Amino acid sequence: MDEGTERSNPMRTDIKGPDPLETYREKRDFLKTSEPPGGASAPARAIFVVQEHRSSRLHYDLRLEVDGVLKSWAVPKGPSTDPRDKRLAIQTEDHPIEYASFEGTIPAGQYGAGTVAIWDRGSYRNMTQKDGREISMGEALLGGHAAFWLEGEKLKGGYAITRTKRGWILIKMKAEKEAE
Repeated sequence: MDEGTERSNPMRTDIKGPDPLETYREKRDFLKTSEPPGGASAPARAIFVVQEHRSSRLHYDLRLEVDGVLKSWAVPKGPSTDPRDKRLAIQTEDHPIEYASFEGTIPAGQYGAGTVAIWDRGSYRNMTQKDGREISMGEALLGGHAAFWLEGEKLKGGYAITRTKRGWILIKMKAEKEAE
């Protein structure tokens, strides 16, 4: 990105706060990669996407739309549909909303070089509660735990992501938890 290019997100309402996509943009040269720079407004329904990313190591990127950006985690083994499985989820930088439809090849020499394909996508709803009231996904993630219901092509049902001392863990909720 050349020095004269505006780095702020035009869709942000909190002009005084830091740009949530600053780290994302700093890691990429948009003259060399077809990844989107960002700027679209948030969709009417909260969306998620899981992208298969064949970079230095195959992994799956879970992205949840939260507060106008895609909060992102690299999940080395991919999300599981078995509640007995706990999946490591390494938080990465926020991505722009447009990344939810990105598929393609990130050129060699660029951050995340390799191929990206959409593995699953759909909408989700927040199920996180604290003291009997629903809290926003942003607040839930800041607090280190979020519960959500996925309505994807492959993934359906309740999932939770929790921050631990060793990083984030993604799990599929048991059926009885999903009904709550």
